[in-house]
Amino acid sequence: MIEREEILPLSDDVFRLLRDLIRDYCGIYFDDGSKYLLERRLSKRVKNLHLNDFRDYYRLLLYDKKRDEELLFIVDVLTVNETYFFREMSQLKTLSEEILPELKNTKRDTRKIRIWSAGCSTGEEPYTIAMLILEQGHFFGWDVEILGSDINQRVLQHARRGIYRKNSFRTTEEHFAEKYFTQENSLYKINDNVKQLVSFSCLNLLDPFKVKFVGNMDVVLCRNVLIYFDHEARKKVIKSFHDRLADGGYLLLGHAESLMNISTAFTLKHFKHDMVYQKPPKLSMTMSQDSLVRMVWGNKG
Repeated sequence: MIEREEILPLSDDVFRLLRDLIRDYCGIYFDDGSKYLLERRLSKRVKNLHLNDFRDYYRLLLYDKKRDEELLFIVDVLTVNETYFFREMSQLKTLSEEILPELKNTKRDTRKIRIWSAGCSTGEEPYTIAMLILEQGHFFGWDVEILGSDINQRVLQHARRGIYRKNSFRTTEEHFAEKYFTQENSLYKINDNVKQLVSFSCLNLLDPFKVKFVGNMDVVLCRNVLIYFDHEARKKVIKSFHDRLADGGYLLLGHAESLMNISTAFTLKHFKHDMVYQKPPKLSMTMSQDSLVRMVWGNKG
């Protein structure tokens, strides 16, 4: 007979301490209704560390020399990383059919584009972007760099392997599965021509020092990630995206997410298939200032 695993009790005050610590570390916020989730998923860890209770565990997270490793473990255990290829296709059509051709035109001198999939989970999103770029065929000879980042080490290991099951293809046209994957029994391995366009990095979006090392980006996708953050964390993350984006660059959020009451630094741009946020182009701002100067001096003349 299988015995039911014992779940340690988590008091309300310690739950709030743990919750706030996790929020301050990575922005993920657990409301009062999530106490049982932490209690159930972390009880085994507390016992494996030979601690008496959750209060001792909280002290470990504050003072132990391996606290950062333990916080990463918590994120791994508590976060859900369900995704699939070609998710939210209307937005991807906007990226493929309108934003990428625009970048090809505006960046023809440097012939370099950089795209960041922030919160990439097991890698389906950055690999989807790579397939769309290869499918277009317009960027042959260009320096194309797609960065996938996540705070969860386990899902990044999956992403780097590039091997997927059938459930990752629920909205994928058969053409893409046949052209860009090699089937091995019930598994699908992504081909090297896709893989070489994508790199992966473990990154906490609330760590401003590490985010700076991402460098400048032309497009940032952060879809269905902000919904797990509280308001202040969202503001910090969006500010980081704004700093990293080139003038005129684009920010793509999930359809359930918006910048309302978070940031006024972006404009909402309407495309054929969808609406996305844009960091205002510097050139258009400069032109507006020049026009204003000419108007003022013209009136004086």
